[in-house]
Amino acid sequence: MAPVTVGTGLAVGDGAFRWDAFFMTLIVGVAIQVAANFANDASDAARSADTPDRQGPPRMVSEGIISPRRMWTATWAMVAVALAAGLYLILIAGWVLVWVGILSVLAMVTYVGGPWPYGYRGLGELFVFVFFGLVATVGARFVHDATAPVDAWVLAIPMGTLASAILVANNLRDIETDARVGKRTLAVMMGEARSRSFYAALVWVSFVVVGASAAFGLTPVATLATLGLGPFGFRAVRTVSGGARGAALTEVLKSTSRLQMATALALAVTTAAWG
Repeated sequence: MAPVTVGTGLAVGDGAFRWDAFFMTLIVGVAIQVAANFANDASDAARSADTPDRQGPPRMVSEGIISPRRMWTATWAMVAVALAAGLYLILIAGWVLVWVGILSVLAMVTYVGGPWPYGYRGLGELFVFVFFGLVATVGARFVHDATAPVDAWVLAIPMGTLASAILVANNLRDIETDARVGKRTLAVMMGEARSRSFYAALVWVSFVVVGASAAFGLTPVATLATLGLGPFGFRAVRTVSGGARGAALTEVLKSTSRLQMATALALAVTTAAWG
């Protein structure tokens, strides 16, 4: 929802906003996110990556609550919802969205599935930055009038870095269990200390980009109000840098998600009113 919110705010500020484009994009974004989580649950279970000592919310397939077949059925049902809404967006914004949709579904399925799961090879954060940052934000702006202005690309960066920070917190929490089952996430490859530093860098880069874009006139000066969320970022960084583990990192994951949504709302309001 966060990148869609930013793209929508930009469209309002540019006088290009369409209600139908907004609702359909929101459906696509949420459906793809849900489908990705369903697919990850089923794929991790198939690779025995979810062990009993894993931290975090229960995984449905590995714990036998939902069968793999039912989970994959639910996954493709959500993909179908995304495709149905996506077809409408193609009609109003052009066929370039076909390729966006195809690549998004492929990225979703191959994150921890398929013969070469990139999430097991340290590429998860990069793909999250691209698809839940650049693609989602710029795409949410593009659907309104088939344009992708510079400010959409700029504000896609903090959306991508904060989304990646969420994944870093998740993988840092699971670093020991992932390493034992051969799941080589970026956290496993970098090690605990560097992963904590990487999390901090992602959060602070988000605020630096917002401040710099306003200072250089790429976005309205009013977007500087977003920097008022800095203390919440500082709190999360302090927790991670202080050596938080287990349930404490689950709380960081949640607080980072809230920080991303709050940042998106602040950017959307300021760009819509003063864009």
